[in-house]
Amino acid sequence: MAASESVNPVDLLREQIEGASPDVLQAMIKTFVQAVMSAEADAICGAGYGQRSDERVNSRNGYRPREWDTRAGTIDLAIPKLRQGSYFPDWLLTHRRRAEQALVSVVATSYLLGVSTRRVEKLVEQLGVKQLSKSQVSEMATHLDAQVEAFRNRPLDAAHYPFVWMDALTMKVREHGRTVNVHALVAVGVNADGQREVLGVDVASDEDGAGWLAFLRSLTARGLSGVQLVISDAHRGLVGAIGAALPGAAWQRCRTHYLRNLLTKVPKSAQPWIATLVRTIFDQPDADAARAQFDRVVATIEAKFPAAAEHLDHARDDLLAFTGFPREIWRQIWSNNPQERLNKEIRRRTDVVGIFPNRAAIIRLVGAVLAEQTDEWTEGRRYMGLELLAKARLVIVEPDQHDTDQTDPSPIAA
Repeated sequence: MAASESVNPVDLLREQIEGASPDVLQAMIKTFVQAVMSAEADAICGAGYGQRSDERVNSRNGYRPREWDTRAGTIDLAIPKLRQGSYFPDWLLTHRRRAEQALVSVVATSYLLGVSTRRVEKLVEQLGVKQLSKSQVSEMATHLDAQVEAFRNRPLDAAHYPFVWMDALTMKVREHGRTVNVHALVAVGVNADGQREVLGVDVASDEDGAGWLAFLRSLTARGLSGVQLVISDAHRGLVGAIGAALPGAAWQRCRTHYLRNLLTKVPKSAQPWIATLVRTIFDQPDADAARAQFDRVVATIEAKFPAAAEHLDHARDDLLAFTGFPREIWRQIWSNNPQERLNKEIRRRTDVVGIFPNRAAIIRLVGAVLAEQTDEWTEGRRYMGLELLAKARLVIVEPDQHDTDQTDPSPIAA
């Protein structure tokens, strides 16, 4: 598509009105917008189209076509191109992010697969889209699926990934005429440059050992290596899958999730006291002090709540795995909180959909969100310093066995 070299809005508008064109409103809008874009391009160039001037700093280089959806219909615009740099009318058109495209595609696909018309139309309006044709849906989905698949299948070749966070998010999907729960498995790691990146995402029918093992093996097949510590909640079957797919890697149980589980073992009135005691374990200056404090906390709780003390003592090695690494990174590896912040962003996008039409729609939307997040992390500052990473890689993680003879578990004050 091309635009006239010299745009005279008044003459063109008069021609449209006198010609009694049935699309006169579209023509009026298009004429006005083209005139404004041409004026902006001239201002950037420092001179009008085709004019010679000592103040000129740039020149035109044709046009690029762009469809613009309006209430008057779709209008074909010709956006001016520059020989140096680029021009884009941000005041008129907005660059669609991958996740926004995915969200529109998922909603439109839901409409085509028979989701409640009223509900889908309401969701579409919330996205600022008045209507979507089948061709638009097909084109958008094809483009996004290619991007997401390239992201999911890219080689994990950034040397070692010493720390990996994993989590599973439950989502609803329609399968065989009924709504079922599936699990989106997500893994995030710190690469050799100290940057975080999303390693992979997949959808499993059940959050069990088979699902986690298949997910981890897909990551190792793409190049995941050098994992020293996996941080997660106590997902069913995950620990066994780590041992099978990532030999030599230790498991750190998320302290935040564990504390919630522990508090269910005591009366509500005692929960603040128990929570305060357990948190003192993580406030210690070094590994030996943390292990000694763990013994004291277990002994103190045992005096009043033996079942809770036994529960805590059984989780000792899983909760203290972080102590085998430099003190400076303890806060980053003793819980799954970094993953939880990512989960909130995923939920913010997926809650708009509610029930997904199929698993491919989950991969499309969640994959696009994770690809965006990885791009932002790449452009941001390092999550861990290179010196600390080098120091951590020298650590050989050997879980400490509980030995009551090593520490005097004298009760601490309540």
